[in-house]
Amino acid sequence: MNKPDTLTPRARGPVDHEVRSQIVAAATEHFSRYGYEKTTVSDLAKAIGFSKAYIYKFFESKQAVGEVICGNCLGQIESEVKAAIALTDQPPEKLRRMFKTLVESSLRLFFQDRRLYEIAASAATGRWQTTLAYETRIQDLLRDILQQGRQTGDFERKTPLDEAVQAIYLVMRPYLNPLILQYSFDAVEEAPGKLSSLVLRSLSP
Repeated sequence: MNKPDTLTPRARGPVDHEVRSQIVAAATEHFSRYGYEKTTVSDLAKAIGFSKAYIYKFFESKQAVGEVICGNCLGQIESEVKAAIALTDQPPEKLRRMFKTLVESSLRLFFQDRRLYEIAASAATGRWQTTLAYETRIQDLLRDILQQGRQTGDFERKTPLDEAVQAIYLVMRPYLNPLILQYSFDAVEEAPGKLSSLVLRSLSP
């Protein structure tokens, strides 16, 4: 059963407020230059040209700003995964594309900008709400693929669905978590293909 998405970062003020978007854009640029950990809300206020108190009207903490930025990055990965699996109707190929796109997109977004990578690392370490919600949505995508495969006869039906989803997600997780992914560079080119093939063999009816 899908879990309700209650894991969203808390924000103050109107969500679609132009100033809020301006703060996020400026914070993204500032974090890219100076890093997330070394930046304070006071630093952001000076860089943006707002008072610290004004920023707190829209975000309760620096982490709340970081969660929005992290959520934007994770949302981009999720969109790319959805686009990739939508290109085929075959569940086994959907699963292969999911593995491949998750790794490629995560590598590009997390490691092209080392400063913004700090936000992803902090989010993974602190188990931020943004990352928890992302993990839930990825598991939901995986569950949909497995359900389709069971309906088409491509995948076995004996294993409880939730158990299969959790097991396959655990195989994927080292290539989704930025803290682990940085130590897996020597395997990222071949890992998606080999792991998805192994998973697909385990799913054979």
